[in-house]
Amino acid sequence: MEFENDVFVSYAHIDDQALTEGQPGWICSLHHALQVRLEQLLGKETKIWRDPKLQGNDVFADTLVDRLPRVGVLVSVLSPRYVRSEWCQRELNEFLKAAVATGGARVADKLRVFKVVKTPIPREQQPADLQAMLGYEFFTLERDSGRQRELGPSSSADAQRLYWVKLDDLAHDIADLLTILEKEACGVSASSIAPKGVVYLAESSFDLKDRRDAIRRELLGQGYMVLPDQPLPLVGPACATFVREQLSRCRLSVHMVGENYGVVPDDCTDSIVVLQHELAIERAVAGDFCRLIWMPPDLTTDDQRQRQFIDRLETDSRLQSGADILKTPLEDFKTVLHLRLNPPAPPKDDRPQAAPERDVLRSVYLICDQRDLDEAQPLADFLFDQFEVTLPVFEGDEAQVRRDHEANLTECDAALIYYGAGNELWLRGKLRELQKIAGYGRSKPIVAKAVYIAAPDTADKQRFRTHDALVINSGGAFTPSALEPFVSRMRQA
Repeated sequence: MEFENDVFVSYAHIDDQALTEGQPGWICSLHHALQVRLEQLLGKETKIWRDPKLQGNDVFADTLVDRLPRVGVLVSVLSPRYVRSEWCQRELNEFLKAAVATGGARVADKLRVFKVVKTPIPREQQPADLQAMLGYEFFTLERDSGRQRELGPSSSADAQRLYWVKLDDLAHDIADLLTILEKEACGVSASSIAPKGVVYLAESSFDLKDRRDAIRRELLGQGYMVLPDQPLPLVGPACATFVREQLSRCRLSVHMVGENYGVVPDDCTDSIVVLQHELAIERAVAGDFCRLIWMPPDLTTDDQRQRQFIDRLETDSRLQSGADILKTPLEDFKTVLHLRLNPPAPPKDDRPQAAPERDVLRSVYLICDQRDLDEAQPLADFLFDQFEVTLPVFEGDEAQVRRDHEANLTECDAALIYYGAGNELWLRGKLRELQKIAGYGRSKPIVAKAVYIAAPDTADKQRFRTHDALVINSGGAFTPSALEPFVSRMRQA
């Protein structure tokens, strides 16, 4: 049907009282900015209705109930006064009743109500119909004091920026839902508008909330469905059940790890961040699933529990298996995420293809220091009987050498690091490159990683161990049997 008003703003009138005389109220500012942004996004006039004059002695039925069936979506502005107001509760309930007769209360699996949280309210105190919604939080947590500060158009510069980002998110989502309502009125079913894919974007600790929101915004803008689509339960068993169900609908999960440990649900010893990661590992056992884990490059933490979790991510092969761990700037991570979701098509080869004579060989990138080229040659010769073997290039322009190295990391099936003349710092650098391998555009997991410890013998080499790769101690001269564990992994993968 055609609506008389696109949006109805439901709010408590005390929340529109200006703190400074002569300034517009918070609701008034939201109304104006939302209308302008919606008209820019939709390219046409948008009608937003709120009644600034309604008082407790007005006749509710005559004023609101007659108009609510002709409203597209409702914006509920939550505050302490809102949840205490019988009037506001009736607006919400009457809209939901009316929506059933005008296209349904839910369209494309989305409720036609948008929850704007002006002032934080515990979830259990919110209206029952809104508790399961993620909502748009127009407040931030002050790092030093721990106080929650309201965002507004007249806040500090940083808070203003966050305000406009939140408002833009709200406007985009309302515009999308109004577009779906309009298409359904023209006979186009919402079910025919399929997402490009489903991504599980794990809930993060509060210090990464803005950056997580940025990832979510980009994924939604690119046409992906992003889960979870409602707040996680705060009781351990219920949370685990819900996350498992959400992960089962996805082939990729994204985990963002910051300096804070995160909320620990009741009846649980791990934080929500850790719990989601463990359940994603469990999901990967079923196959057709991978994880991307991001950490800021300058990440530090004073929380011992978080420090232990980060250490495990960097050293525990169980946590690393089937995952790409990137400690990069956020924009670089976005690039990797985009490549993982949209892997580039292989270049088209128009040349006539000869009939294959045998299966395509797996490839090994044998990484070594330039001083070890001769010593590594017996390993290369042995592996070449079974695999394609590539050694690093050291001659030529530095940038070209680096690009060749990154291309080898991207394309190889397995990597073998020859730890001979290089020191432990060199080795750690090579292992970190393998951890960040997705950052070079790699779209498939590496099947085997190993460190071959060769002469000269040093105390560092004797002490060396890692969960990130198979460690092979040559014990002196090269023997083919030393590489058997590495070869076996390649054959079994």
